[in-house]
Amino acid sequence: MTTLRERKTYRKAVLRSLYEAVERNRPEVSGATLRDEIRLPDEDLFAACTYLADEGLITVEWTSHRTPATVSLTHEGIRFMEEEEEADASPEG
Repeated sequence: MTTLRERKTYRKAVLRSLYEAVERNRPEVSGATLRDEIRLPDEDLFAACTYLADEGLITVEWTSHRTPATVSLTHEGIRFMEEEEEADASPEG
């Protein structure tokens, strides 16, 4: 069984990978590419993508096998990642 920490890590990895793709002018990523980049089993990728889609951060086109065919960040997802990036860049004090 996957722990909460692992699920959060997987979600963050999906968002990070998609955000990097947007920065390279790739608005959507195939599910196979995403899975290979972040090395997730299909069931964990499905769970992460389902959660993030439900939160409105990504859009997913699903295959008939419950795996993502294509995945992309929504406008809200891009804003979320930009806020994360700004928070990581600001000095703590």
